[in-house]
Amino acid sequence: MSKLKLGYAPTRRFVFSAEDAFRYKVLIKEKIESFGLDIDIVDLEGLNQEGLLYDDHINADLIADRFKQEKVDAVFFPHCNFGTEDTVARVGKALGKPVLLWGPRDEAPLEDGMRLRDTQCGLFATGKILRRFNVPFTYVTNSRVNDPVFERGFTNFVAAANVVRKFRSLRILQIGPRPASFWTMMCNEGELLERFGIEIHPITLVDIQRASQKIEKGSSSELAEAIDYIKAKLDWSEVTEADVRRIAALKVAMKQYALNTGSTAIAIQCWSSLQDAMGIMPCLANAILTDEQIPVTCETDIHGAITSVMVQAATMNQHPTFFADLTVRHPDNPNGELLFHCGNFPVSLTVEDKPKLRKHFLFDDHSPGTHEGEIKGGDMTLARFDGDHGEYQLFLGKARGIQGPYTRGSYVWVEVNDWPLWEEKLVKGPYVHHSVGIHANAIPALYEACNYIPGLTPDAVDPTEREIQAWLRGAGL
Repeated sequence: MSKLKLGYAPTRRFVFSAEDAFRYKVLIKEKIESFGLDIDIVDLEGLNQEGLLYDDHINADLIADRFKQEKVDAVFFPHCNFGTEDTVARVGKALGKPVLLWGPRDEAPLEDGMRLRDTQCGLFATGKILRRFNVPFTYVTNSRVNDPVFERGFTNFVAAANVVRKFRSLRILQIGPRPASFWTMMCNEGELLERFGIEIHPITLVDIQRASQKIEKGSSSELAEAIDYIKAKLDWSEVTEADVRRIAALKVAMKQYALNTGSTAIAIQCWSSLQDAMGIMPCLANAILTDEQIPVTCETDIHGAITSVMVQAATMNQHPTFFADLTVRHPDNPNGELLFHCGNFPVSLTVEDKPKLRKHFLFDDHSPGTHEGEIKGGDMTLARFDGDHGEYQLFLGKARGIQGPYTRGSYVWVEVNDWPLWEEKLVKGPYVHHSVGIHANAIPALYEACNYIPGLTPDAVDPTEREIQAWLRGAGL
């Protein structure tokens, strides 16, 4: 996967210390490089002697051209002193990318009463002009370079920018129409394209069947690798060798279609025509691909696939997602809920060393292909992109794994802060019974990403919007 590219445009103003601004330009870049983020930084070196944005010595067009040529995904304007607000705003407007505004906290005035930077004052000015230019931006509290709030704000901005870049280039591979009885999986394909630029690439179940059969009959290295993975990672004693080969072939076919069509996620009609045509369930194939950072959602859930890409991107693709039904309440815990699906959760998340590859336990044909078992608990984010009547929202909430009774399929029991509140939001909001989980705190990045996606409103249940904002300002540090 390509790395996120960050434009680094430190700025100063002529009436303050150029030497001190240059010193901070170097200090800030060294600091952000020390955070260990897997990003590429594009700076202003070579455009002038200082590598700084200031006055008329380097104009907005030159800077914007460099960042456009380098295809940056976001831009950071650290104010190394007061800064030059008009040029910052022009560059931000020309790029149309997420913008981070921050400056290091000023030291005490010198003994003669002079001040070297007046950074905070310049931040007030730039914020106002960015608003005049209609440039949305992220602001991190004026703080010292080594303050934890700067690292928190910077890393969260990068994650949010990663969500935005993945969202803006979304293409979903749709394998088959939604199941006829699942009206909840309706989506407006035209509106997704018009409103957000999200593309859907549909293929039929016949297409995937033919591709899978061709791979199954062959001897490709991809097929052999998928078979070896299944046999090494799962207890497949309840199914046949032929079943394993067919499931592996489906996984390979789905991945090839995704790569060939430039799709970053897949939504598949997982029942019941596929079982009639191929004699297997796609659950394990879905699980393996999700582990490989190509999330697959069941029942042709397009909005679920969009959610999966966003949530995955919010952790800089460091964790796999899992796609779950919100199923039943915990028998004893009033704030407990079962996250479940037939057998599609990533293998890497399971508690058992070798989870079972089984036959489906609900449908009459009992086709093989479900990957069953409990997944690990711990802290996690639950999210859902959804909408109706032309309005779209992003549900955000945190949960933690708890003990609960055994059930078939892929599952984990979780506890939330106030399940009746969650339930009411989910039933009365534009949502359905599907959610996307991840074992990480993706909420602040997803919340911030909505700032750059017109028409998408964050809907935070826990933490609340006010609590997220306080966290970004440094609460708890």
